[in-house]
Amino acid sequence: MENEFPRCRKCGAGDLVPLSDFGSQGASIQFKAWVCTNPSCLYNVKIRNGDIIINEPVSDGSMYTHRTQR
Repeated sequence: MENEFPRCRKCGAGDLVPLSDFGSQGASIQFKAWVCTNPSCLYNVKIRNGDIIINEPVSDGSMYTHRTQR
């Protein structure tokens, strides 16, 4: 069975895909956000501290400085 993601209702061209993250204590948080796959849309819905945040600006992470292990 193939996974089908919901179509973005904002642009109608992309799909909303789920993203996961880790909480402040390191616990996995599944489906913390849903983001449109259409690069010109990037509609998103996120959960932060129990609040639902809609259409927060999205960056590609290219400016992120990765931590190095010591």
